[in-house]
Amino acid sequence: MTRIDDVARLAGVSTATVSRAMRGLPTVSAATRRRVLAAAEQLNYEVSPSASRLAGGRTGTVAVVVPRITRWFFSTVVEAVEEYLHESGYDLLLYNLGGREQVRQRVLRTANLHKRVDAVMLVATPLRPADLTALANLDLPGVTISSGTTVPTWPCVRIDDMAAARTATRHLLDLGHRRIAHISGDPDQHFVFTAHADRRRGYQAELRTAGLRLDPSLDIESSFTIDGGTRATAELLARGTPPTAIVAASDEMAMGAMAALRDAGLRVPQDVSVIGIDDHDLAGVLGLSTVAQPAAEQGRLAARILLDPLGARTLGPIVGQRGTGRDTPVILPTRLVVRDSTAPPRAP
Repeated sequence: MTRIDDVARLAGVSTATVSRAMRGLPTVSAATRRRVLAAAEQLNYEVSPSASRLAGGRTGTVAVVVPRITRWFFSTVVEAVEEYLHESGYDLLLYNLGGREQVRQRVLRTANLHKRVDAVMLVATPLRPADLTALANLDLPGVTISSGTTVPTWPCVRIDDMAAARTATRHLLDLGHRRIAHISGDPDQHFVFTAHADRRRGYQAELRTAGLRLDPSLDIESSFTIDGGTRATAELLARGTPPTAIVAASDEMAMGAMAALRDAGLRVPQDVSVIGIDDHDLAGVLGLSTVAQPAAEQGRLAARILLDPLGARTLGPIVGQRGTGRDTPVILPTRLVVRDSTAPPRAP
């Protein structure tokens, strides 16, 4: 069987040059590429992906780090990234931190990634100073997705979380609601990302714009889960007069809010309107109004940006987004999706 070094010997170049020429990388001159391709055709050489990668000093693998793979946003992003990498000839090595600090330190603060991968993608993974130092020492290209992760020189793909929350709150205000509650993530949780804080600021900013006073009793923190939304809403109801509407910082929290309201004998939206943020796969089934974010598109776009400096065969240009993906964040748009869970408040 013909090997890559046979082609290199016939073409009079190194095996690395053969690998680059066969993959069509721009670092090989047109004349050299023609010579390599002619030698490969003469020897009936077929490219082995693993051999080509190794010859070029590459693993053909990208590390993707997520806080919890079981959450809707993370799993949706990872699926889109894996599909894009596969179509571009790369593999995905998943690191699921699972809320465990020791796992995070093992992945980010050691040489665990060195020589295993060609690049790193962090999905909503907050970093400490020691993590930044460790990533810099790896000397690998990287990209981040979602707010909460900032690595110097790394591009970032995300949405404007504050604007998304303002849109959700404005929708309720436009319906006539004035007693609007907010449920969001707990900043004391491990691996928290800044989306919850940005969305809270958006909610508060829109109320101020409407000339309304902020009521701390209407702002509850819990986990970014269905159970967290249920507990937050139960606490909200226990504080006294229910709000006429709830802005949930995620669709999963909104689903929990709807369950808690139902258990309390309150109807959605007749008694309390509920709106979330995300457009979870189940949002349409449950009739949940939401502010949709393009989770899968964030994954695909981040993979496209990440593979570009590796000289990989990527699937089209980056178009139609704010930012370049290099010096400034790429911010994808969100959109309001009105369903059955929001309506004007009942008349007194």
